[in-house]
Amino acid sequence: MNMFARSTAPAALALALAGLVWAAPASAQQEVKIGYALAAAPDSHYGVAAEKWQEVVEAETDGRYSFRHFPSSGLGGEREVIEGLQLGTVEATIVSSGTLSNFVPETGVFDIPFLFRDLAHARNVLDGPIGQDILAKFDDAGLVALAWGEQGFRHITNNRNPIASPEDVQGLKLRTMENPIHIAAFEALGAAPTPMAWPEVISALQQGTIDGQENPLSVITSAKLSEVQEYLTLSGHVYSPAMLLVSKQLWEQMTPEDQEAFRKGATEAVSAMRGFVDNVESAGVTKLKEAGMKVGELSAEQKAAFQEQLASAYEQYYQTYDKELIDQIIATK
Repeated sequence: MNMFARSTAPAALALALAGLVWAAPASAQQEVKIGYALAAAPDSHYGVAAEKWQEVVEAETDGRYSFRHFPSSGLGGEREVIEGLQLGTVEATIVSSGTLSNFVPETGVFDIPFLFRDLAHARNVLDGPIGQDILAKFDDAGLVALAWGEQGFRHITNNRNPIASPEDVQGLKLRTMENPIHIAAFEALGAAPTPMAWPEVISALQQGTIDGQENPLSVITSAKLSEVQEYLTLSGHVYSPAMLLVSKQLWEQMTPEDQEAFRKGATEAVSAMRGFVDNVESAGVTKLKEAGMKVGELSAEQKAAFQEQLASAYEQYYQTYDKELIDQIIATK
């Protein structure tokens, strides 16, 4: 998660941003100093996107916007950040899809397990009419959605046992995001899903409060989960997008030229983020094996067994989301 925070932030944010000078972009001469926070480490996919967004905006605005970074969840969890965007106490962010359905319910359709065939399929859907229509819905939530970012396909790590069948996740205390789609899926599989904000996860794994978690390789590698998890299962059960958001308050203060600079920066940040994901998908598994993780990958037949076990969850999804929309996503080339 990344965010831009402003001086009207509540006490916790104000302390984190002490010493920053803030100014509304009222004229072309004013410098606007922007606090830039990351949920992940600077060398993560979020960090790569943050650097590119900053680089483009600063270049396009002749340096009138300048950025200061606050990595590793220094300014809180994603849900409170998005709420801050709505209030105008946070200006912009890059967030995972985990809590977005709480603000725009239609976003949750992308979290349906085994919906996307591969990264190319997911990117075509998000960049096409279906994804762009959902971005537009964030306007009604008091947010400006600029682009879809990416984390990759989610996989399961744990400290209890290897996973090759649905039976292997029975009773597994698994951290999930605050996402009803994910929670319903793991409940259908017989696991014990435990919603938890990301800043709490590492300590919970170390203390044994939870057995495992599920995330894309981009997160598993950048967060060094190999230090606290023994088993990695390449399940690819859910594709995990991200989103680049800006508060309406910030957006409406900008000139059209500055708005275009932020749009251009967001577009180039997405390209950088996807490039990072492509690289980690090919090199990340080797890195994790070298770090000592025991790695297994679900075959097509094993994935089919998981899908069969998810039948009750799929019925819930069809009650929530238009089956025609789901079929359109599946049919996208």
